[in-house]
Amino acid sequence: MRKYLQKNLVLALGLTLLISACDREEQVQRIIDTDAKSRLDSTLQAYVNSGNVAGISALIFEKDEEVYFNAFGYADRENEVPMDRNTIVKIYSMTKPITGTALMTLWEEGKFQLDDPLEKYAPEFANMKVYQGVDESGNMILVDADRPISIRDITRHTAGFPNRPDIPGLSEVMAEKDARSFENTLTLMAEKMGSTPLWFQPGAQWEYGLSVDVQAFLVERISGIPYAEYVQEKVLNPLGMAETRYFLPEKDRGRFAAAYNRSGEGQLTRIPDSTAHVFNYNHWPLTPGGFGLTSTLDDYMTFARMLVRKGEINGTRVLNPETVELMATSHLPDSVTERSWLPSKGRVGFGIDFAVRTDPPQGPEEMNGVVGEFFWDGAASTLFWVDPKNELVAVLFVQLFPYDGIGLHKNFRDAVYGKFIPDSAD
Repeated sequence: MRKYLQKNLVLALGLTLLISACDREEQVQRIIDTDAKSRLDSTLQAYVNSGNVAGISALIFEKDEEVYFNAFGYADRENEVPMDRNTIVKIYSMTKPITGTALMTLWEEGKFQLDDPLEKYAPEFANMKVYQGVDESGNMILVDADRPISIRDITRHTAGFPNRPDIPGLSEVMAEKDARSFENTLTLMAEKMGSTPLWFQPGAQWEYGLSVDVQAFLVERISGIPYAEYVQEKVLNPLGMAETRYFLPEKDRGRFAAAYNRSGEGQLTRIPDSTAHVFNYNHWPLTPGGFGLTSTLDDYMTFARMLVRKGEINGTRVLNPETVELMATSHLPDSVTERSWLPSKGRVGFGIDFAVRTDPPQGPEEMNGVVGEFFWDGAASTLFWVDPKNELVAVLFVQLFPYDGIGLHKNFRDAVYGKFIPDSAD
């Protein structure tokens, strides 16, 4: 009888623990549930099936656990190399948040303040002139800058650096200076930018441009260490991001995704590797902060998870929690009403190298997302975001030009969060 009672007691205890575990699981509400995984698979597969992308992959962590990975199509369609978890892609402007992280390690050390004039550390940017148009002879009309460019300006794209090919007079000067030539060092780049007039007064408007390249230069200037070495030592190595780099050695090029140009529905043309990969197949003097790195899904996810974990991962702290919060807070005042194409990203402001969602979407046509998320993307249509509210981080890899002309980012977000429902978007 005693053995019978003991046996039943063990069974009852086991059943209680099982029920308790199930209850706990139900209490943990997941964004990425079975329905979301199905939406994600069908959304990404459809882009490959339609011929609008050659290959695509995505990785999502929620509450510090991997909840989704899949890859569809080809990294190299012509040679039938599948898109995979270890595929290497060019992340283009997703380099920028990594640069911002490197810069803010110096801020934490008290090496500068955000509202310091840039010229305090970089006299190349002293006494800047500001473009006011051209006169009847086509000569530029210039005035003195109202105030110096601040470091905060170069972290939020309000410095005034020109970045368009159609500004009469000024665009010609930009082309002649060619500040972003791969043959320039960061110092030479800064000298050329500093001798080029600003397009608008510092702080007057938001305009994407070369600001983050200047951040890399500033890191180099303040630290006294070449930028590529500094970011390796302070960010990439501590995070174990061995697959994130400027130069790609021969042994790893078989995993390097090809780049494709889309000219119409289902019409993809491979961009020759000699063009698409010219930066990463060679060692160049320029080590830009705004573009240039290659990475893998897992490498970039490590970086994103560090951010959602407020600066620490795997026992390694890269930034303090207060610093991550500062970076993920919009620094754009309401007075900055001219924001170029930034509103196309959703109802966002801009922090330190991230767009920051300030308001929920108001309708299904708007970009989906959660207030408080911060994110950025890349020229080849890559995307990542950090959603602190749901402890969710997502990385989407593809190599598609021109930048997301197929609604990929919106549909991917809709697949993650579900379609917009009024009064529940936040």
